[in-house]
Amino acid sequence: MFRKGDKVVVIGVGRSGLATAEVLRSRGIRVTAYDDKPLQLLSGQTREALARMRVTLVGPSELEAAIEASKAAVVSPGVPLTHRAVARVYDAGRPVISEIELAYSLAQGPIIAVTGSKGKSTTTALIGHLLRSAGLPARVGGNIGNPLVRETADAATDEWIVAEVSSFQLEGIRSFRPRISVLLNISPDHLDRYPSMEEYAEAKFRIFANQSPDDVFIGNADDEFCAALRTGAGRTVPCRALWFGTDAADRGLTITLEGDAIVVRDKRREAVLVDVNELRLLGRHNVANAMAASAAALSAGAKLAAIREGLRSFEPLPHRLTIVRDDAGIVWIDDSKATNPAAAVAALESLTRPIILIAGGKSKNTDFTTFAAAVSKRAKRAILIGETAREIGQLVEGPTVAYAPTLDAAVEDAHAHAQAGDAILLSPACASFDMFESAEQRGERFAELARARAKHDRAAS
Repeated sequence: MFRKGDKVVVIGVGRSGLATAEVLRSRGIRVTAYDDKPLQLLSGQTREALARMRVTLVGPSELEAAIEASKAAVVSPGVPLTHRAVARVYDAGRPVISEIELAYSLAQGPIIAVTGSKGKSTTTALIGHLLRSAGLPARVGGNIGNPLVRETADAATDEWIVAEVSSFQLEGIRSFRPRISVLLNISPDHLDRYPSMEEYAEAKFRIFANQSPDDVFIGNADDEFCAALRTGAGRTVPCRALWFGTDAADRGLTITLEGDAIVVRDKRREAVLVDVNELRLLGRHNVANAMAASAAALSAGAKLAAIREGLRSFEPLPHRLTIVRDDAGIVWIDDSKATNPAAAVAALESLTRPIILIAGGKSKNTDFTTFAAAVSKRAKRAILIGETAREIGQLVEGPTVAYAPTLDAAVEDAHAHAQAGDAILLSPACASFDMFESAEQRGERFAELARARAKHDRAAS
């Protein structure tokens, strides 16, 4: 895509932006960076990385000259294509390239791409685990935490690259073509960025836009938007399509749920993969993730026996229904990565204990009606934080609703009202950016507070 000596502007110097700059610089490409934050407001680590790579950070007044001198701009995943800096690139007649598109141009091995409104990270990590369990070399990257561009730049030709991709990343693709694409679900999210659910779904559908008949698409037959692809009521999938779902009577499903058994069936076989009670993942939504991951691993050539053992041995990722404390009969569960209502509803429905819920955060213009109904049904107490607290609280009926100014205060409230047998669940249904730098930081603080309470309780006893 670029040659040694070319000049490129990288827009956004978060984790992916820095990785993009590093990969480009390693190939002799001259890089200028732009970020909404001025240099002095960036973290010391970011400033050190830019200096080490000899990348200059320009401000708005210098951006136009940098664009004019460059061949193209590479846009980081968190930067919308409507951003003013991106608009200036278009106005200058320069190409705008997404990080995922650059990563694809560097990839020598086949790519499995995973998208969806919830479950992306778990499914992506699980696919990588299943492939490695089957003896197939695999790397995992993308929106899961380690930038995709770095993984593809270092991958060998025989390595599978399993990529978590967001709708934001898919917006900017041109040639990106995964060998296997996985669409888990589409539920309300990021409606502060998309005018409608239909436009949000269209961004997700781009995951298979460039696939050919030799490729594989894997979809969720239980999801309304995905099912429209299956019936022909929506976009046409241009490649071989495999479907997973919970309807055991549907003979068109490759992976299905029969009672508590995940079953694979195709022209050659029908076999039980695993009993869902053997999974270390909590919740019925994770059963769907396991089915999707199994279909992807099968399509990549993994054997049934290896997939079976991989499903049994996979550990949950941090901040996704992760138990961070379990004593005095009370379980503390960190589900901070539940950043939209559908993910938080899935968390509420996955638990059988009485629940004290901590929720709320930054709004993404999503509708909280369904989430509030689930809170009303499943929680005994809801402690709400962040800018959406009052909006959610007005919709909840039944359980006691409390408001806390901070997460620390919410944890104190939860601890004061918890009884043996309860679960204290952090499942915010919102983004974290009103109070924290990331969902990970929010979850880490919750875990820290939960463990501190445990030490305090033991000292008091």
